[in-house]
Amino acid sequence: MTLSIKEIQMPIADEMKAFELKFRQFMKSDVMLLDQIMNYIVRRKGKQLRPMFVFLSAGVCGAISESTYRGGALIELLHTATLVHDDVVDDSSYRRGFFSVNALWKNKIAVLVGDYLLSRGLLLSVDYEEFDLLKIVSTAVRELSEGELLQIEKARRLDITEEVYYQIIRQKTASLIASCCAVGACSVGATPEVVKRMHAFGEKVGMAFQIKDDLFDYGAEEIGKPLGIDIKEKKMTLPLIYALNKSGWLEKRKIINIIRNESHKPKKVTEVINYVKDSGGLAYAQEVMEQYVSEARTLLHEFEDSPYRTSLEHLVQYTIERTK
Repeated sequence: MTLSIKEIQMPIADEMKAFELKFRQFMKSDVMLLDQIMNYIVRRKGKQLRPMFVFLSAGVCGAISESTYRGGALIELLHTATLVHDDVVDDSSYRRGFFSVNALWKNKIAVLVGDYLLSRGLLLSVDYEEFDLLKIVSTAVRELSEGELLQIEKARRLDITEEVYYQIIRQKTASLIASCCAVGACSVGATPEVVKRMHAFGEKVGMAFQIKDDLFDYGAEEIGKPLGIDIKEKKMTLPLIYALNKSGWLEKRKIINIIRNESHKPKKVTEVINYVKDSGGLAYAQEVMEQYVSEARTLLHEFEDSPYRTSLEHLVQYTIERTK
């Protein structure tokens, strides 16, 4: 049975409340326009899965400390900066059902806001000499950028292999969740070996999380992102890669031609979706996702049983059973 976010949060409910207040303080600015935008960003926060991974991982590895709050804030500041910049790059007007920063205040201001968030994160680490945390999160941001660029490069040629796909999602999605778990462990003084183990756990969860996202594109759930959006954006995801690998040369060429030249036609997108379903692409992706979850659980069970570990297990389950 999948628990709700509120139920999963139980062991860290007080910490999450305190974190919201502290995070708002970390984002404060004397510039009125900037403070107005920061308020807007805080108000439209999502489920806060990332800080949850930080605090629960910290609880699994030791006693939650002030350093854990700073680690959670660092992740949120740097990640929010990348999202604000992403919306400019993608010319996107919405983020989580709200208007994006660039939609309300234009690109120039959005880029500067992203830069401000980035600098706040860097200063927060430097001011408190949290250099180990900064290294973990900075590495994740670098990987995130590399993953995005690798995906753009490959999308032009539509020649992504399964190995390259895993490399892209490891960098684009898994690196961030891995850094949340590593930051949590590091913030409570865990040994480098334990930090590494928590990082590996988070990476496996992140891989499963992204594959689940890819499945939404094929209407594997009632709700979620709009159907076929990855196909329209010419993104090669696991169900499609598997289906193409199983196809003969002629069929493969036909599908790639649709994606390259006709992905703006709803009828053609539906054709690709049906082709992937009929080829067993969804079942295969589901299987791979469950394998990552199983490996993540095995790593987690190396830690002592506790309410934090139980909640972390439920959070893993939530990431693969969510409907959006």
